[in-house]
Amino acid sequence: MADSSPLASHLLTQPLHLPNGSVIRNRLAKASMSETLATYSNRPTEKLVTLYRRWASSGIGLLLTGNVMVDRRALGEPGNVVIEDESDLPVLRAWAGAATDQGVAIWAQLNHPGKQAMKGLNASTLAPSAVPFGKDLAPMFDTPREATDNEIRDIIQRFGRSAAICRKAGFSGVQIHCAHGYLLNQFLSPHHNQRSDDWGGTAERRRRFVLAVYAEVRRQVGADFPVGIKINSADFQHGGFTEEESLAAINALADAGIDLIEISGGTYETGVAQPQKPSTVAREAYFMDFADKVRAAVKVPLMVTGGFRSAEGMNNALKSGAIDLVGIARLMAIDPDAPKALLSGHDSAQRVSPIKTGIKPVDRLGLMEVLWYGLQVRRIARGANPKPQESGLWALVKALVLNGWGTFRTRRARA
Repeated sequence: MADSSPLASHLLTQPLHLPNGSVIRNRLAKASMSETLATYSNRPTEKLVTLYRRWASSGIGLLLTGNVMVDRRALGEPGNVVIEDESDLPVLRAWAGAATDQGVAIWAQLNHPGKQAMKGLNASTLAPSAVPFGKDLAPMFDTPREATDNEIRDIIQRFGRSAAICRKAGFSGVQIHCAHGYLLNQFLSPHHNQRSDDWGGTAERRRRFVLAVYAEVRRQVGADFPVGIKINSADFQHGGFTEEESLAAINALADAGIDLIEISGGTYETGVAQPQKPSTVAREAYFMDFADKVRAAVKVPLMVTGGFRSAEGMNNALKSGAIDLVGIARLMAIDPDAPKALLSGHDSAQRVSPIKTGIKPVDRLGLMEVLWYGLQVRRIARGANPKPQESGLWALVKALVLNGWGTFRTRRARA
């Protein structure tokens, strides 16, 4: 039930000043969620304008878009927006303006899926190394091939070009996606990256790709344009990316001049929520303990998403000094007006809870956290309201049909 009494001390309403001089008007951000609202040829649509206009009207400070892919040949799912040239500038400008016209910052999240692309969607998938998925996900994802040095350098250039187009379109900043098992995260992980060349072999060489992507983005957008990154605290996977490696990567990014770091964790194979330790439950957010370690090491503004349940919990996280920006995601899919309550010191009337289908292999993978909430986002984008009580099993059926049809239509659009 929603809290009826506002907080006496409320920090969410304070502005956040980024290192490059940009200002976010308050400490509440919508983190990225899968939207899949592009055409089957991966062009942005008016549905994104409708969706972000609704979210911006909530009074939130920052909106981070869902996956914007930098290569049309490398999609994570049907309906991804791809930005690789200026052909869609009018719609991109309308999308950005839906937020900025209301005083809300909007950053495009730039991504490359690497191996984490649904089977049949792309002609082929690449990764740092040709490491297959585990048995649970192998039926849904192909084993990738190892990327060549030339392909790696091309992807670096693509991130920079996409970022420059976003700036020209009026976006307030960009976020580089280096979490949740996508390509940049794969390069950091010794499980996925088993190379022995300049792009792998040691923790320092594994993070060379991430730093090169950031450097190219910065080169193409300039020093006064905000560039953030979303990075895993750990992969929660045997032989994967560890907290110690994450801290080293974060220190290197801070030294390079990154403007904002969002801390997350996990992959498609492990789920993205941190194991529920007592300290996590008490502090609400999944990654606050790791944020404490990062704050002790760097002064870059930090954002944490995941696990927040109340305005009080958000306020306490900010008061601790460990983080500077509170991220909410799934709550915005079931209550797009939630920031109005939170910024006034009250809780949302809705509560985020795990989505279950009753099918154990599906439920333990955490895919419904993408599929179910994605369907709610689609409703908002149509100008309708979400259905917080919708059946997880029914949503799974609809999502599988949509993804199957979308994969077929995407391949047809490329033919």
